[in-house]
Amino acid sequence: MTATANDQKTGRAVAGEELFDSLTHFVIVHNGQSRERAERIADQAVAFVVTAAAATVPMVPSDDVDLGLHALILHTKEYAALCDRYAGRFLHHNPMPGGGPRDPKKVAASAHAMKAAGFMVFDDLWTVDGTNLAQCDADCGRPYGQA
Repeated sequence: MTATANDQKTGRAVAGEELFDSLTHFVIVHNGQSRERAERIADQAVAFVVTAAAATVPMVPSDDVDLGLHALILHTKEYAALCDRYAGRFLHHNPMPGGGPRDPKKVAASAHAMKAAGFMVFDDLWTVDGTNLAQCDADCGRPYGQA
């Protein structure tokens, strides 16, 4: 289900069209996603980072949103500028190998935090089903942006 209120913010609007198009292209090429799905993933990744900048809950991306988050981080200049603008500091991606799977409660709390921050959330992208091999060890329950 997709939130549809017209007054909700989008990651796409925050990113701007040039960065958004580049993120979408990256997700299509490197993760084999359709254009429509890649656009939704890119949108949620940007919204996730902006929310994480001021969140009071641990922020953990879903398996799907993590694809966009990695694409965003690899756009280093733009990612650093986004972090500086919204967090006033660089939000580090801190791999913790062997830490286990994502905690579904923390993933759900992240989506709720994004909604509370006024972002449109594509609920179907916020799942953890235990079978997604795209999951990286980097998130493993450690709150995003914290050491």
